[in-house]
Amino acid sequence: MTCGEPAGIGPELSVQARAILGADVPFVWLGDPRHLPPGTTWTEVRTPSDAADVPPDVLPVLTHRFAAPNTPGQPDPANAIGVIEVISRAVALVQSGAASAIVTAPLHKKALKDGAGFAFPGHTEYLAHLAGDVPVVMMLASPLLRVVPATIHIPLAGVPGALTPALLEQVIRLTHAGLIRDFGIAKPRIAVAGLNPHAGEGGAMGHEDAAVIAPVVARLAQEGMAVTGPLPADTMFHTRARARYDAAVCAYHDQALIPIKTLDFDGGVNVTLGLPFVRTSPDHGTAFDIAGKGIALPDSLVAAARMAWDMAAARSVQSSR
Repeated sequence: MTCGEPAGIGPELSVQARAILGADVPFVWLGDPRHLPPGTTWTEVRTPSDAADVPPDVLPVLTHRFAAPNTPGQPDPANAIGVIEVISRAVALVQSGAASAIVTAPLHKKALKDGAGFAFPGHTEYLAHLAGDVPVVMMLASPLLRVVPATIHIPLAGVPGALTPALLEQVIRLTHAGLIRDFGIAKPRIAVAGLNPHAGEGGAMGHEDAAVIAPVVARLAQEGMAVTGPLPADTMFHTRARARYDAAVCAYHDQALIPIKTLDFDGGVNVTLGLPFVRTSPDHGTAFDIAGKGIALPDSLVAAARMAWDMAAARSVQSSR
């Protein structure tokens, strides 16, 4: 579990996650122990595997020294290099087999840019770069719903142009592969949302659904994938509809994230599909306004750790076949 932005809620949530998960999901915290909340009971370990021998009420720490202490709510650009180094070190640990998964606490992009000239839009892109510039997609997952936005942080006006057949096909294929490898679903069912209201209603509300989405879905279905769409997004997320698929691929950010955040705001997990290693993250930010006050909820980080554990187990089963 990486420390994330030291001035955010990551360090305190990691301590809470250890108290909740204990030996059920043994993880090691990678960061500067000076940044942990005062009074934290922790012990230094040499390797991630040593965490299994640490009492469940003690936080195992792989120490990574930062340039400066932390002040909750006030990011220090001097610590930016340390944040980046921790991510890189975590990737090296999973790539070497010393750890089975990475759970990343939230970082602060502006602090990284100001302090270290960080050139990546965020965690996901940097992880993909460290993995060899592999194509990845973002999934938001909970026991109630899994969603994958085909386009992410772009203006709504730019979505129709960005949603190309090549992009949509790549997203569906990565989602399909991820459901098999990371979630142990042998024959994934994928529902693809339409871009326009009523999935275009035969061209009356836009041509993209028939011209872009439908041909891709049809071609992949002919290959044997259990993929359907384009479907009207307004009828995809009620209880009976969700029982018909394992993941929903959506056209744009809010079309995917509003349903899952409505259904499971505190339990949603950010999963990166396509990486050669498991990576999960809580579905929230650094929350500087409440950092250090002891009121941040650990639910999403706990869910991210549990999901990472389960995904690593699913990959192990796949690799043994």
